[in-house]
Amino acid sequence: MSRVPEVKWAQRQDKVFITVQLPDAKNAKVNLEPEGVFSFSASAGAENHLYELKLELFDKVNVEESKINVGVRSIFCIVEKAEKGWWKKLLRGDGKTPHYVKVDWDKWVDEDEDNGAGDLDLGGMDFSNFGGMGGDDGMGGFEDSDDEEVSKPQQEVRKAGDTNQEEEGEDKSDAGITEGKTEAAQST
Repeated sequence: MSRVPEVKWAQRQDKVFITVQLPDAKNAKVNLEPEGVFSFSASAGAENHLYELKLELFDKVNVEESKINVGVRSIFCIVEKAEKGWWKKLLRGDGKTPHYVKVDWDKWVDEDEDNGAGDLDLGGMDFSNFGGMGGDDGMGGFEDSDDEEVSKPQQEVRKAGDTNQEEEGEDKSDAGITEGKTEAAQST
């Protein structure tokens, strides 16, 4: 039996952001249909559990202009709406939103604050188009990407005088802080 991953969403007048939260997803397959059907499947976890998801989005979408990024912790999709306008919710139908679908408050902008400038910082993500990813069935599926999130290496910051304190065996925990403040004050 398959499991369902957590999904976060936000929107702008012309697009919907969908993030499937599934760390270390393997064999991820995403399908987006013009009628607004979003399908996802992947395996994850130590036991390679199968995760599947099918969402019937509120309205039609433009598959050719939509983009996707498969990262280490999540699958992020920018789904272009077929017609500009704010959706009153993510999914069509009158039922209650499933418990695994949540608003992505980090990306959310209220309708009256949307200036259409595309102000979302995507952190240099590499996106592929849904439309250019036709599989054997022409449905836009794709295989797992080798994109990885890489953190910048930590650099050790030394202030003037730290080297001498270490060599003399002094306790530099307070001395370095005081010295740094003094040097900063003198330079201004």
